[in-house]
Amino acid sequence: MHPPLTGVEVRILGSLLEKEVTTPDNYPLSLNALVAACNQSTNREPVMRLDEDALVPATVALRRRGLLRQIQPAGSRVTKFEHRLDEDLRLLRPELAVLGVLMLRGPQTPAELYARTERLHPFADLADLERVLESLITREPEPLVVRLPRRPGQKEVRYAHLLAGEPAHTETSATADERPAATRRADPEDDRVAALERSVEELRAEVAALRAELDRFRAQFQ
Repeated sequence: MHPPLTGVEVRILGSLLEKEVTTPDNYPLSLNALVAACNQSTNREPVMRLDEDALVPATVALRRRGLLRQIQPAGSRVTKFEHRLDEDLRLLRPELAVLGVLMLRGPQTPAELYARTERLHPFADLADLERVLESLITREPEPLVVRLPRRPGQKEVRYAHLLAGEPAHTETSATADERPAATRRADPEDDRVAALERSVEELRAEVAALRAELDRFRAQFQ
């Protein structure tokens, strides 16, 4: 995407994609709800600490690019926001689910994506998800997802979105001190909860990978 989106713009669109499915009764989101969605500690990597002053300019930029719509429901004084990725990029629900999780959680393996997209779109199996990844990689006129090189000691490849440009191919993520101030966790309790959440997600990814392997094994005898 040219020019690439900023990290805040990616977080806004990813949050709107998620909430459209997980909290449809509250979608489109008000500015307050959008701030909360962008800053939540679950299903986010990195966790951000954004305020209205950071979000408002980003929503204006996204509106100008046709990626976000600002509406004011009849009889309401509250302005609300909804994404337009499905219209602008002509994406289907499975593609939106994969892209949204990559936008919210960063580079991931197919098994991790299979576990984490379940809330947004239930894929039949790992192969089904991998077909969607391939369609996003080979998309014309420009790809939306890239396959990253394997890191040392890593068995599975990871995938990343390209909405913010080419991802940095770093072997290790930045430490808390190296991250921008907006993404640092403000409370030790948040760190503990986030660590537990990551452990749960990793276990879910492992179970998903084992389930996929079992499905492939069973398919050999059918």
